[in-house]
Amino acid sequence: MDRRGQGRPVPRSPPGGLALGAALLAGVVAVQALPALPPRMLDVAALLAGLLLAWRRPRLLLPAIVLAGFGWGALRADFALDARLPRALEGRDLDVVGVLDDLPRADAREARFELRVESATLDGAPLPLRGLLRLAWYDDAPTLAPCERWALRVRLKRPRGLVDPGGFDSERHALERGIVAVGYVRDGGARRRLAQGVCIDRLRARLAAAIAAALPDDAATAHRLQALAVGDQRGLGDADWDVLRGTGTGHLIAISGLHVGLAGVVAAWLLRGLWWLCPALGERLPRPRAEAPAALLAACAYGALAGLGLPTLRTLLMIGVVALARLSRRAPGAAHTLGLALAAILLADPLAVLSAGFWLSFAGVAFLVLVVGRAPRGWRGLAHELGAAQGVMAVALLPLGVWFFGQSSLVGPLANLVAVPFVSFAIVPLTLLATLLLIPLPALGVPLLHAAAALLRAQWWLLERMAAWPGAHGYLPEPGLAAFALASLGALWLLLPRGVPARGLGALLFLPLLWPRVALPPPGGFDAVVLDVGQGLSVLVRTRAHALLFDAGARYPSGFDLGATVAVPALHALGVRRLDVLMVSHGDNDHAGGVPAVAAAFPQARLLGSEPRRSPLPLALCRAGQAWSWDGVRFRVLHPRAAQPGRGNDGACVLLVEASGGRLLLPSDIGAGVEPEVAAAAGAGPPLVLVAPHHGSRSASSAAFVAALHPRLAIVSAGWRNRFGHPHPEVLARYAAAGVPLLDTAREGALRVRFPADAAPLPAESWRARSRRYWRE
Repeated sequence: MDRRGQGRPVPRSPPGGLALGAALLAGVVAVQALPALPPRMLDVAALLAGLLLAWRRPRLLLPAIVLAGFGWGALRADFALDARLPRALEGRDLDVVGVLDDLPRADAREARFELRVESATLDGAPLPLRGLLRLAWYDDAPTLAPCERWALRVRLKRPRGLVDPGGFDSERHALERGIVAVGYVRDGGARRRLAQGVCIDRLRARLAAAIAAALPDDAATAHRLQALAVGDQRGLGDADWDVLRGTGTGHLIAISGLHVGLAGVVAAWLLRGLWWLCPALGERLPRPRAEAPAALLAACAYGALAGLGLPTLRTLLMIGVVALARLSRRAPGAAHTLGLALAAILLADPLAVLSAGFWLSFAGVAFLVLVVGRAPRGWRGLAHELGAAQGVMAVALLPLGVWFFGQSSLVGPLANLVAVPFVSFAIVPLTLLATLLLIPLPALGVPLLHAAAALLRAQWWLLERMAAWPGAHGYLPEPGLAAFALASLGALWLLLPRGVPARGLGALLFLPLLWPRVALPPPGGFDAVVLDVGQGLSVLVRTRAHALLFDAGARYPSGFDLGATVAVPALHALGVRRLDVLMVSHGDNDHAGGVPAVAAAFPQARLLGSEPRRSPLPLALCRAGQAWSWDGVRFRVLHPRAAQPGRGNDGACVLLVEASGGRLLLPSDIGAGVEPEVAAAAGAGPPLVLVAPHHGSRSASSAAFVAALHPRLAIVSAGWRNRFGHPHPEVLARYAAAGVPLLDTAREGALRVRFPADAAPLPAESWRARSRRYWRE
């Protein structure tokens, strides 16, 4: 026996691509949990230390990559925050020159678009402002096209969004997208088109217009085909997204990674057929080495039409890795390829981890590689893979769906089992072929597009029926990090290979996520949440077993609905399954605009209001003297009196909520003329929390009113940098002179005050403070 090798250390094999990608991901993700970024020098030190450790200590390669990933992620985030509009320039008129990015949106009232800034000036002095601006152009906006170069005068502010339970984090989204400021085009100054420009987005817009022109009598189907063909989702409405969310098929209506991969496969098949017809080609270039670049080229072309979203980039990177391996005559495994694609995206853009699409894309593919890759070959294996893939995706992505969106589709696996093969192998190829022929050969392209439309209408009909099934779509309360981590571990446990003992116990780890413990007020107590709806009002009052919503924010002409985007998600996130009363204080849009969306989501709610004639819904009149009790908490309507309903702001419903230890007064938009009557009706009692009337307007919150109520706390619901100047400095001075602390939703986000049954109200909880992240303003 040869003993020469005894006593020598066995060399370790280097970590695989998936391990390297996961280590880099761990470092980047650690940055996203920080409430504030570390100093830039510390970022650079972590990055250099990680690289040095990887070079000098290969055994510590994975920890070194984690450290380098932390430094790289923090450094890129620091640069991105520095690129935002300086605070001193907020509200100033700037002259900018830039190029339109992506596809602009326009309707009869306004145009919305993103402008990539090339230069900016203030009063002729140059400014170091670069990046994307998200702009609106009101009143007589011209027709805008992608790639155009414009000179504009704009008024900007830093990206700052609403912060609510279950709400969309627009500040995180702005950071991930590279948006440095938002604003609108001003009258006067430079407003001229400088150049037309040529780019792929211009071709996308032209193809989308050709699809619409070919289907003039079916705009809804045309919009869906535009999304499938060129990634143009501008025409998809709320009803479309409701169907897609209800069936878990949103990934199909847009150009997904699956579709891009399919384009590469089709190109490889076509080239294989060409080599079969001309065998002599194989003498010059072996077919496998020719297929790889052909598949990559086709996938890149289709991905460009998609707008190069994250799932598309992930697929292109994976195809690129496979193509390089084929050219170098290597055969990397799927897990290795996925890991290298993950590392490539994180190196190019570590802020991609802020996107929900990043996690849904890579987590789904990772679980598919883990589980479905073990299926047998042949038609039976294909059927197994298709069925298993839907089950795997449903289990694997459930924790992420609840974490990011607070919802899940119970019919999603079945809907995808039908829709994935039909859309991917029938509708998408036919749509692509028709789209490519629409401009050069419309005589062929239009009939093919009509055939694709017929297939899509049939598929959409089925999806609509499935979305309408009872219990097809469910909302869940906002989960905690521990519940999410346990559910993710449960998904991994459930999908381990057969033979692993007690795999079924992984389902138990889903319980904290799917049946969370909701903290309810005690009997005799209540909670109040003043939602952050910008310049408007919406307040949730919740007792042990009942809930009331007082107003629902605005709905703007653009279609942006605070009821749908803030109030309804907040109710779901807080675990409100039933809304007993929806009270509309008066008919102004900033209070009543979002009410129809809330009423549609909670149709059993009793509707009360002061101005039924201004509402599209059947409101019962609120009148002074109305009262009821829930769970030991008393509700009283203080205003208006029966003889004075429907007088605008001064005729608004005023509600007083009383527990033994504290009270809450909701005076809506009443002014100083009505305040003495309301103060007298409220009377003396336990400590009172006041939602300041009329958003802190100078015409309300009179000194006499504040003195009569002497609230323990006042809360203003107003928009950040709103054009009314609310809360007015004089109002702030009145509360300060009375010794009343005042909080503003514009600064604090949503605010919750707990009223115990037998104690004074607890200090207010700020959603912006409790979910502090480095990207928040």
